[in-house]
Amino acid sequence: MSITSHQAHLPKPFKQLVALSQRWLSLAVWPQALALLAARLYVANIFFKSGLTKIRDWDATLFLFNEEYHVPVLPPELAAWMGTGAELVLPVMLALGLLSRPAAVGLFFVNAVAVISYGDLSPAALKDHHLWGVLAVVIALFGAGRLSVDSFVWRKWLSR
Repeated sequence: MSITSHQAHLPKPFKQLVALSQRWLSLAVWPQALALLAARLYVANIFFKSGLTKIRDWDATLFLFNEEYHVPVLPPELAAWMGTGAELVLPVMLALGLLSRPAAVGLFFVNAVAVISYGDLSPAALKDHHLWGVLAVVIALFGAGRLSVDSFVWRKWLSR
């Protein structure tokens, strides 16, 4: 651990404390990276499975978007295409940690539209949507973490 020049004048116990805190911060990156990876994979799994369900029976999906889901502003067929596409593409990006912040923001909005457009959610389902929304916001704010394509690309880019 290196002590910077403005820390050189500190008494020895403080220097040791600074060195210890620097070491702790360098180790703290990995639990954070694992937690962000777990959050990314959890949210990605939920939305990707939802997208797969929609494409397995497209007629049922169109029926639901016409009769049950009342997506504001968009025609039902366009909403079905956009929602399904987002549920299939954005989770893959999130799982890989590729453009993870935009992917998390996108899934946050998909989640919000789902809650708004389907007013008959049970309290348990609403809690699930809240959890998914909070996790998406965490990923959008903190990024994908070290275990991601984003991190790998940034480290390569900055090492140039």
